Amino acid sequence: MTPNQAPAAIEQRGPGQRPATAPPSPRLPLTHVRRRKRPTPPPSPLAQRSGIDAVRVRMPATPAERTVRDHLVARLPAPADVIDAMIAQGAFVTADGTPVTPDTPYEIGGNVWFHRDLAPEPPVPYDVEVVYRDEHIVIADKPHFLATTPRGSHVTETALARLRRDLGIERLSPAHRLDRLTAGLVLFVVRPEDRGRYQTLFRDRRVTKKYEAVAAYDPQVTLPVTLRSRIEKAPGRLAAFEVPGAEPNAQSHIELADHKGDLGLYHLTPHTGRTHQLRVHMNRVGLPILGDPLFPETVEPTPAPDDFRRPLQLLSRTLEFTDPVTGREHHFMSRRELTAWTAYEKWNREPRQEPQEP
Repeated sequence: MTPNQAPAAIEQRGPGQRPATAPPSPRLPLTHVRRRKRPTPPPSPLAQRSGIDAVRVRMPATPAERTVRDHLVARLPAPADVIDAMIAQGAFVTADGTPVTPDTPYEIGGNVWFHRDLAPEPPVPYDVEVVYRDEHIVIADKPHFLATTPRGSHVTETALARLRRDLGIERLSPAHRLDRLTAGLVLFVVRPEDRGRYQTLFRDRRVTKKYEAVAAYDPQVTLPVTLRSRIEKAPGRLAAFEVPGAEPNAQSHIELADHKGDLGLYHLTPHTGRTHQLRVHMNRVGLPILGDPLFPETVEPTPAPDDFRRPLQLLSRTLEFTDPVTGREHHFMSRRELTAWTAYEKWNREPRQEPQEP
């Protein structure tokens, strides 16, 4: 499909052409809602494990239980005998570190903490590189396949957990996220009290992000192109999707940087930050990114481990912003490569077949 066939709003111009002298497009509406600042949660009496915080269970003001034990049985997705065994082991503690007993009374507004058992995870065989670090921020160069933060089955094998362990910064937190399959630059915040100011940079679109991607080269696709559409992500559905005719909430600029043979190297500039946005828009113009398991068609998930030989060929190459705390002008660049561009045969090779036993 060519861009002219896409229902999303598109602006096209040839190489070297200036945009038409038409009024600028209206700024996409900010989708955030300003909310009252949440109270700061109390500090955990339990130290982190493998860079992962203890779980906090809060006791609400309308108790239905007489003891903390009864509340835990009602609240947590574990059988009563498992909760009782954990209490016997001293796994649950109150704010001052005192272990919960079977008779610890329910305290309205109180909290208890515990550590979940962490299941083994296949290690991602790539390091997280630190591009920059000061007293306020850490800029990390995340590899493909490594989640930014703990979620689902990816907990300890995440950029956040690794950096907390490696740098010894327990309160490190992300200002934004990259998809697990996308590599490149991520901004982490050192002090919890600064996090909101850096998150606001992304919310208010005061960070310039540029990506690179490798996809097929098709001279029939007119580039550069700017796409605007509405992208949604539904619970239980792996891939984000566009809603035709709806008010746009996503905008991306796509241009061809280079090509060789049937491959193209593309520069992508997202002006918004919707889930899977660049992958959706590259697929829309008929150039799905190499190695993408979701576009153009979703590959059904299997229990097989990630194929580390063929990462998604999408890289967050640069981040530019004015530091809201120090006022410094920052420009950072990823040192990673997209292997389908630099060594396509290596990226595309078939897995080695193990010899069969006679």
